[in-house]
Amino acid sequence: MPYDSFEDTGSRIPAIAEEELDPYSARVAKTFETVGPAVVHILAHPGQGPNGPSRGGTGSGVLFAPDGYLLTNSHVVSGAARLSGSLTDGRQFDAQLIGNDPATDLAVLRLQGAGLPHATFGSSNRLKVGQLVVAIGNPLGFQATVTAGIVSALGRTLRSPSGRLIESVIQTDAALNPGNSGGALADGNGRVVGINTAMIGGAQGLCFAIGIDTAIDVTTRLMKDGRVRRSRLGLSAQTIMLDARLARRLRRAEGSAVQVLEVQSGGPAAEAGLVKGDVILDFAGSPVFTVDDLHRLLTAEITGRATPLAVIHGPEIRTVDLKPAIDE
Repeated sequence: MPYDSFEDTGSRIPAIAEEELDPYSARVAKTFETVGPAVVHILAHPGQGPNGPSRGGTGSGVLFAPDGYLLTNSHVVSGAARLSGSLTDGRQFDAQLIGNDPATDLAVLRLQGAGLPHATFGSSNRLKVGQLVVAIGNPLGFQATVTAGIVSALGRTLRSPSGRLIESVIQTDAALNPGNSGGALADGNGRVVGINTAMIGGAQGLCFAIGIDTAIDVTTRLMKDGRVRRSRLGLSAQTIMLDARLARRLRRAEGSAVQVLEVQSGGPAAEAGLVKGDVILDFAGSPVFTVDDLHRLLTAEITGRATPLAVIHGPEIRTVDLKPAIDE
């Protein structure tokens, strides 16, 4: 076995050679080295916030731009009188709330600094069940923490603090710890694919992250308007895979679509005649492959407008006009 050696008082003493990491460990370590410096410890200072007294708290966030913009959870920052963030290198900054969206449990902050380390976004829609993921948080402010696991399930729903269901949530067995909310869920290539948001108390291996594709869309709106204005259809839904032959016959660019799980009584979808089990193919003139696609199309601008929606309804494909309502 190869070794290095040195001479000491005439004795030849073998030095232990550095062992190479196995491929799994090497990938986790590389991801941590890449993303860890961009994961911020967030401190929500207690005091008299905009909605009354607040208790304060801590969490994590992910820098995505060198001028200090970062993503975190809404529940980490909501009600804080003042916000601050600290990096793993010890630097501390005041933080400004740019926008908050309790409906998706996401918020955008900006640290008062420049030239900061930042992470690269990947795509949550391209994830596969069984794929390696690494959860990185910064619960204390001086040391990022890391756990690794796999994608356990995709397309989950999770109820946000506002009561709205968050769609297309990633389930992973990479353990989350208190203070890691708002941290990064990264793939094996060091790209952020989700924002860690919740763990199920008393359960083994049940942790959740908001898909980064949803987070990017929300971030864009928050940075533009400070809030997310939406319209709604009055239904809940999930992304499904169509039968391959049907997808070819419909000439779909992708093999997925959106299935209606529940229709709210008196809502726009109910008034248009949609029922549980209908499969949405197109909305507002654009193909719908995932729930995220539908969310992106439900902008405030189409509220109250007769908007075409194509669905597979029983044995037929039909197009109906519905008028989305504003989601206050």
